[in-house]
Amino acid sequence: MTTTPVRQEYEVHLEPLLSVPVERQLPLVQRLWQQGWLRKAVILLVLAVLWEAVARYQANDLLLPGFVQTAAALWDGLISGELPAKVGVSLVILLKGYVLGIVLAFGLTSLAVSTQLGRDLLGTLTSMFNPLPAIALLPLALLWFGLGDNSLIFVLVHSVLWALALNTYAGFLGVSETLRMAGRNYGLKGLRLVLHILVPAALPSILSGLKIGWAFAWRTLIAAELVFGASSGKGGLGWYIFQNRNELYTDKVFAGLAVVILIGLLVEGLVFNTLERLTVRRWGMQR
Repeated sequence: MTTTPVRQEYEVHLEPLLSVPVERQLPLVQRLWQQGWLRKAVILLVLAVLWEAVARYQANDLLLPGFVQTAAALWDGLISGELPAKVGVSLVILLKGYVLGIVLAFGLTSLAVSTQLGRDLLGTLTSMFNPLPAIALLPLALLWFGLGDNSLIFVLVHSVLWALALNTYAGFLGVSETLRMAGRNYGLKGLRLVLHILVPAALPSILSGLKIGWAFAWRTLIAAELVFGASSGKGGLGWYIFQNRNELYTDKVFAGLAVVILIGLLVEGLVFNTLERLTVRRWGMQR
């Protein structure tokens, strides 16, 4: 009986590759320019400089106040507490309508993916009401609900519901049949299938619908408050803009518009970008 010889162990010592050049670090300017927040800040700074230059050339504060004058009016409004109070009124109403719209959209799309009647209902309702501007329903809302927050919440729900329902349903339709079959093999059906399979797989489309619904709701609220505030003598940020326009405080009007823009940027950057980074980008579903 022959035995297989045992091969001796050995170790190869690798010499360092001194001939390969070490990659140099990028210059500080290029590293800073790779930061998204810095590029956006530069864009905003350029727009502010152009705004101030055009305002100084036009030389009419009533028609176009400069950036510095608008910033001073914004600071005065923040220090006095008037602007924060108006913003608080608007955001409370906005959150109520936005959350209610999300709940209704989720229920409608869940019904649509579960039954044929639900699909027909969603298709019919979106074809009817999605092209209808939400602000056009404000006179009916005032007639039905009177002067109060309920009228604004009604038009906000309309502005959020259809955009979110369409995006969510499109995302559900894009879920592969393999994932659906895997969910059914685990005994999932109905609402459990929607929550555990369809929602995670369609999350990019859902987040897109949430962003679109937020934008629709925010601008609808400001437009509705212009009318609602003029009717009742109170309101939020839209009423602040309307009141200062009547009193010819154009710098305060621009300050109110700047707050609308800043809130939109903050929500986009802090809320939706954070959600995308923690979910779809982390899971490799989106670049």
